[in-house]
Amino acid sequence: MVRIVRFHELGSADVLQIEDLPLDEPGPGEVRLRVEAIGLNRAETLFREGQYIVQPELPSRIGYDAAGVVDAIGEGVTSVAVGDRVHTIPTFSAEAYGVYGESTIVPAHAVAKTPDNISAAQATTLGVQFLTVYFALVDIGRLAAGQTLLTTAASSSTGIASIQLAKALGATVIATSRTSAKKQALLDQGADHVIATQEEDLAARVAEITSGAGAHVVFDPIGGPMLEPIAEAVAPMGTVIVYGLLEPSAMTLPPFPLLLKCFNVRGYQVFNYTGSPDFPRQDDAIARANAYLFEQVEKGNLVPLVDKRSFELADIADAHRYMESNQQVGKIVVNVEA
Repeated sequence: MVRIVRFHELGSADVLQIEDLPLDEPGPGEVRLRVEAIGLNRAETLFREGQYIVQPELPSRIGYDAAGVVDAIGEGVTSVAVGDRVHTIPTFSAEAYGVYGESTIVPAHAVAKTPDNISAAQATTLGVQFLTVYFALVDIGRLAAGQTLLTTAASSSTGIASIQLAKALGATVIATSRTSAKKQALLDQGADHVIATQEEDLAARVAEITSGAGAHVVFDPIGGPMLEPIAEAVAPMGTVIVYGLLEPSAMTLPPFPLLLKCFNVRGYQVFNYTGSPDFPRQDDAIARANAYLFEQVEKGNLVPLVDKRSFELADIADAHRYMESNQQVGKIVVNVEA
């Protein structure tokens, strides 16, 4: 028997239960992992509440990011072997698989070998966070050396990844947080400038920092009314990438900045590249992204950041509550002792 996290009804973190279930065997094209660490994502709170892009089939497993060791492989799997250190990547649908627990089975195409120089906890950031950032900044935003990135809600694990990747690309980074409490932490991660949006005028500060040029790429998980100051802050012909809805109210996009600057607004999710019912999986793009990210990790240009507060599997509900409190800087990780 192994401990697995499931939920039998939609709701708050209280619905997450740890259950003793039989150890399953992987089917054709699947692999089984002995899980060492689990990384939490905002999407999982929405999935738990029934507000995500797919709906859970109850009772449901949950989770995208895990790292551990392959302990069984299904028929036809040749990409990894028993004993390999691996981490999951988001090339599966949330209602079909889930990684919270001591053991998980996922498609073989949903694991990548973990670089030797990072821990299992750090490896949980390489799936959702760094792939999300790579495709957004490199493929969509085409962020280049000498340009400026504005990344909002930057203390999240994805925000931290965007700072590090943008610096690796040679860009200047303006990071935002609601208050100045996390300013030093963001500067420590490589941000060139930090704007506290509840204390400062976002558009005015971006104009000051960029000498009026604006940000070439904006990476935003907030949406809602945040689009108004972003429209003032983006550069002419720039790109605004909206990858989340922390503020679920209707987006307010002012027409005059849009027409005067002719900037692009692009809705985005990592599944545009890793695959979903609406988007085919782009295996070549995933391989290209992983090759780049692993190279940068090995060079030390990307250093996955784990939040200083750690949790055990028994604390999974508390870990979700902590994520919803917005106190973290970096990836919230749950350590698993099988």
